[in-house]
Amino acid sequence: MRFGSFSPKKVALSRSASTMHRLSGDDGSNADVLHLTRTISFKDGIPLAGPGPGYSHLRDIPVLEKGVLCRNQNTAQRQINVFRGDISRVTIASANVSGWPQHITVKFQDGHETIVPASVIRNRKLHHGARQREGIVDVATWTSEIQEDPPTVEYADAKAGPGMASLLKTIRARGFAFVDNIPATPEVTESLLKSIGPIRNTHYGAFYDFTSDLSSKDTAYTSEALEVHTDNTYFTDPAGLQALHLLSHTDGTGGESCLVDGFAAAEQLYAQSKGAYLRLSDTGVYAHASGNDGVSIQPAQAYPTFTHSEQYKKLIQVRWNNADRAGVATRWKQLGRWYDAAAKFDAILNDQRNQYWFQLKPGRMLLFDNWRVLHGRAAFTGKRRMCGGYINRDDFISKFRTTNYTREELEASTVTG
Repeated sequence: MRFGSFSPKKVALSRSASTMHRLSGDDGSNADVLHLTRTISFKDGIPLAGPGPGYSHLRDIPVLEKGVLCRNQNTAQRQINVFRGDISRVTIASANVSGWPQHITVKFQDGHETIVPASVIRNRKLHHGARQREGIVDVATWTSEIQEDPPTVEYADAKAGPGMASLLKTIRARGFAFVDNIPATPEVTESLLKSIGPIRNTHYGAFYDFTSDLSSKDTAYTSEALEVHTDNTYFTDPAGLQALHLLSHTDGTGGESCLVDGFAAAEQLYAQSKGAYLRLSDTGVYAHASGNDGVSIQPAQAYPTFTHSEQYKKLIQVRWNNADRAGVATRWKQLGRWYDAAAKFDAILNDQRNQYWFQLKPGRMLLFDNWRVLHGRAAFTGKRRMCGGYINRDDFISKFRTTNYTREELEASTVTG
């Protein structure tokens, strides 16, 4: 199993690439087309375009046609359907590679001319394309030692241009970040969250501003201690980003917060017991939210504790919430094995060497990846006022991509053939 980011294989030209620059591509020769499709290839030998009369995948790339994007200029959506009508039978008339390594130009028999940027060809490589589509960065796992230098971004920087890019990249790499010197008001906190993406509305509401009055039937709304957990295990799609900002704590003590890197804990479990890791990867678990009147939420199916990318077998999500766990989707004779594996993981999560304890305070907002980092809390006395909210995973990654990638990188890893 893989716990960090993969290193994308580079796209390369074959040994005959030098001959590409001598091709005019204007004589309509099918030999030029075949040479093009066999020469511009990925490092592992997979060609850009394979044998066949249609080459619909080249026509389907919505890039430049005589200087105009082949998609709606307002919505960025495709404007042609290569599966229908005459267009599905159109073949390539010529191919001009003189513009390489910047681009290639392909002309079809119906007169359509497509200029394909080199970035589109490079990003068609599965590893590289997926890295940018999914907003993958090199992951840096951590343990309790992160207390020596926790990732922190100044509020003034986060509100200004490149500061947001740095904040989100830090969260992608480390799993969390503090935003320091933010005004301790719900209005400013909500505004910063909205600058990342829409705040998710749930049965608890959207942006939350609460005290320990049990106004919602959840232990988070009490003064009790909370075991480390991820939120929203009862949703089919748990929130991707979560924010917590303590606005005040009066007439009492306690309430220290705890974070655990779920990826680091999973890595330790794999090293300790591969069988336990695999058991938590292939056994689904149900969860529920049913404490409030009129609410009985469970996910569309039972999801495992560890979710991996189907294509790369890379860990992308940890779901763990003992308080909200409902049932384990396995046969009776296998149930004991799941409990044994879960006990091993729980022990790792509660090992003090993996726990980062700290005290939230007004003016320091915590943002963390709810698909990776588990959070908990010590019991407290007195009255605490907390605010924050959830942002959907897709909105979180969207903001990361649009602030960290160039326009060319976004286009090359978004709408392609």
